[in-house]
Amino acid sequence: MPEDIKSMYEHELKEKFAEMGEPAYRASQVYKWLHSGVKSFDEMTNISKKLRESLMEKYYISNAAIEKKLVSSYDDTRKYLFSFSDGEMVESVLMKYHHGYTSCISTQVGCKMGCTFCATGQSGFSRNLTASEMLSQIQAEQEDNDIRISNIVLMGMGEPLDNFDNVIRFLKLVSSENGMNIGMRHISLSTCGIVPRIYELADMKLQLTLSVSLHAPNDQIRSRTMPVNRKYNISELLKACKYYSDTTSRRISFEYAMIDGVNDSEACAAELAKRLKGILSHVNLIPVNTVSGTGYEKSKKESIRKFIAVLEKSGITATVRRTLGSDINASCGQLRRSVTDGSKKE
Repeated sequence: MPEDIKSMYEHELKEKFAEMGEPAYRASQVYKWLHSGVKSFDEMTNISKKLRESLMEKYYISNAAIEKKLVSSYDDTRKYLFSFSDGEMVESVLMKYHHGYTSCISTQVGCKMGCTFCATGQSGFSRNLTASEMLSQIQAEQEDNDIRISNIVLMGMGEPLDNFDNVIRFLKLVSSENGMNIGMRHISLSTCGIVPRIYELADMKLQLTLSVSLHAPNDQIRSRTMPVNRKYNISELLKACKYYSDTTSRRISFEYAMIDGVNDSEACAAELAKRLKGILSHVNLIPVNTVSGTGYEKSKKESIRKFIAVLEKSGITATVRRTLGSDINASCGQLRRSVTDGSKKE
């Protein structure tokens, strides 16, 4: 069975090449080719044909094929539906900002977490993505648009900390000097709150930005919308978050989906501010996406304004996330669902 060569660290590749009787510099050459986005060994023009044939027998190169692409007429946000060799599909979103391009990638096919406002969770869980499949999403977007991506957000389909080992491998590969060389400070990882993994991530001191999907100020509301809260409640989660910010000196971004009549009252804002006191943090308010079957509606502008006012009065910084790609349902999960369910709605 061929091995996944693009998921290997450079030092692992050197060990494999040494076993083949090849010098270390050959491994470095192949490593650089893999991270430049080549789709086959034949594209590695400075590698001998004999070595390329040997590599073909032992390894495969993972790629992400574009199944569908939607382009926003408002802001040029691009939403991709990618497929892999086994036919599984994931979504990724490419966003353009004044500072460059940001790719929001998926880490799993589907998701186990079951958050009630999320389109991905409604389709169930298939499998984890490999590190190479995460890299391939970025490489495919770069090739399709002839650009270099400077920032990465792990906030697409799936829960990154539920695929911990593959995600950590991806982070180290994508930030490696001979790889895509995207620094950790340009990477954000979003989690719904798998507490033990937050402690583990903190101790690794990777210097990435941790985004925590909080979405509620108390256990009563959060357990109703996010099943993970029944295992790790808000007190446990925020204790882990404080440990993360204290250990890394990195500010945590708390994601808060504003749902009309559910979690957007001034009382909710006051309770949230009290809970976040003492944590190096920022609150990112997100008007909830309208997803078929959830029954949720985004909060009214006046409710959001009052919510922010309460937070700021308590010394908590908060902003409302800029909505990109609203005309193409740029939140992940909806495009894949429309294809896999056989629906024409997008």
